[in-house]
Amino acid sequence: MQETWLAVLEGIDRFEARSSLKTWIYRILTNRAKTRAQREHRQLPFSALVDDGAPEVDEARFRPIDDPKFPQQWAVPPRAWPHERILARETVEQLRDAVAQLPAAQQLIVGLRDIDGWSSDEVCEALEITPGNQRVLLHRARSRLRSALEDYFETQ
Repeated sequence: MQETWLAVLEGIDRFEARSSLKTWIYRILTNRAKTRAQREHRQLPFSALVDDGAPEVDEARFRPIDDPKFPQQWAVPPRAWPHERILARETVEQLRDAVAQLPAAQQLIVGLRDIDGWSSDEVCEALEITPGNQRVLLHRARSRLRSALEDYFETQ
């Protein structure tokens, strides 16, 4: 972060406003991180970028596809979470732990979209990914977080 901040201060006079300032700073951050990773010969494990094959929502929660009366509908719909517990400190800690267990790419997308409030376009531009890729990563991350919270509320 310090290297990024120094680069921002040194290069602010070259900022051309072709993107938002936030996106420009984030691009400096990602370039610094990439350079450092190459220099230190560290690589992100391939497994962090690839789907692990686990379904995003347990298939048992849906009716069988061959059920002509109710194809692909919820057999066990999501239950409402207890409102008084959603913002409890313990629940927030559970959510933080669940985010930390996400693959790196999903952590980054959730952090930018849901925590920092970036738009889809800003994320795609900063990370140089397609809108479809961003949607898939965000959907997978949110599904895993929802599942982790459901498990937490069921055990309480």
